Amino acid sequence: MSLDCKTPADVMSVIKEHDVQFIDVRFTDVPGMQQHFTVPVGSFDEDAFEEGLGFDGSSVRGFQQINESDMLVIPDPTTAFLDPFTAHPTLVLIANVKDPVSGEWYTRDPRYIAQRAEAYLRESGIADTAYFGPEAEFFLFSDVRYSQGVNHGYYYIDSPEGSWNTGKEEGPNLGYKPRPKEGYFPVAPSDSYHDVRSEMVLLLEQIGIEVEAHHHEVATGGQAEIDFKFGTLVNTADRLMAYKYIVKNVARRHGLAATFMPKPLFGDNGSGMHVHQSLWKNGDTLFFDAEGYAGLSQTAKYYIGGLLKHAPALLALTSPTVNSYHRLVPGFEAPVNLVYSRRNRSAAVRIPMYSNSPKAKRIEFRCPDASCNPYLAFAALLLAGLDGIKNQIDPGKGVDFDLYDLCPEELAKIPSVPATLTGALDALEADHEFLLAGDVFTTDFIESYIDYKRTVEVDPIRLRPHPYEFFLYFDI
Repeated sequence: MSLDCKTPADVMSVIKEHDVQFIDVRFTDVPGMQQHFTVPVGSFDEDAFEEGLGFDGSSVRGFQQINESDMLVIPDPTTAFLDPFTAHPTLVLIANVKDPVSGEWYTRDPRYIAQRAEAYLRESGIADTAYFGPEAEFFLFSDVRYSQGVNHGYYYIDSPEGSWNTGKEEGPNLGYKPRPKEGYFPVAPSDSYHDVRSEMVLLLEQIGIEVEAHHHEVATGGQAEIDFKFGTLVNTADRLMAYKYIVKNVARRHGLAATFMPKPLFGDNGSGMHVHQSLWKNGDTLFFDAEGYAGLSQTAKYYIGGLLKHAPALLALTSPTVNSYHRLVPGFEAPVNLVYSRRNRSAAVRIPMYSNSPKAKRIEFRCPDASCNPYLAFAALLLAGLDGIKNQIDPGKGVDFDLYDLCPEELAKIPSVPATLTGALDALEADHEFLLAGDVFTTDFIESYIDYKRTVEVDPIRLRPHPYEFFLYFDI
């Protein structure tokens, strides 16, 4: 049930109507993990929407130093929904972050960055609305163990659906386990998690997120996808955070762990998050032209030109983990080629051809995965596309042949995504002027983001021996 709150007064009415006992205030840190704290309803009133609620910003990844830790969150009444998992009636509110000293919105707050991107779109005069539709894939596992120390490092994951369990004594083993790369769309009993996904869908709809479909995905071991309806940039990012919350907690109810990690399994498909995008002005799409390639307008092609030009830098925000680049390799339907196509799924940009309706015309950027912070990723994609339109960046001709059929010499001429997170961060460092347009991102944010990724993720992994190295080198 959508609460459809618009004002603080609406929220206070909902609190009374549903006998709410707690207010759960949520915001998102820079890496993309949602944070929260909970306030008893007796300590919450309408003043919170103006004056805010205090928290320690130095304890949040990517935020403040310890000597400037005090921060405020300002709840957004339009984001209210009732938490379907809490034992006591709890109302969730997503908040923006503000600096209590300057009184300014916090420029490292991902949601504020996304809001600035929408404002910049309107200020540009190019369009007034950007629609985004992410397809976030995930895995469901029944056992997850990992550890890292001075003298050890390992992980172990399992799933009743895993093809590696066909010989396991399960008392009895009934054998219905999708083979690697053959998990797309099988019916039950091979698809054993249908009811789990359906429960996720019902709860998503209960909190006001309209779902279009759910299904098993390509990989063995319980890979899945639930598609919800597109929306405006900030609203879609809000809903994606709620989507991940629902998926993880329904999985836990069933003794499962859901992960949006891009590449948890070796030798099978990883989990991506294809992002559909379109621009509109005065209620009309700007991306359709019946005479254009795949029905695309010149504006849409310039938008694609911006995405392809800035793709290496974009990936630092849309595919932001070391693990992301274990997915972005040729041969696993991975969109590693920086070209566009109407149907080719190995292209970074695809134009879906399911409908001939002008309203359905959109482009799909296929490189991202759901380990990203959606507020940052969507904002960066919009800015890259707008840069393409402003500077009339020509993406070249669409590519409609199978890129994997090319000989090595021909394939080498096709530009591709960075091979590592290090490569993407280097690209972002060299190419980020387009992100500074309209003061959407700041130089301070980009510098701190790159430093965080290199210090907290790249270097610690680079310094540790990989378990497979023992297989390769121990007996040298």
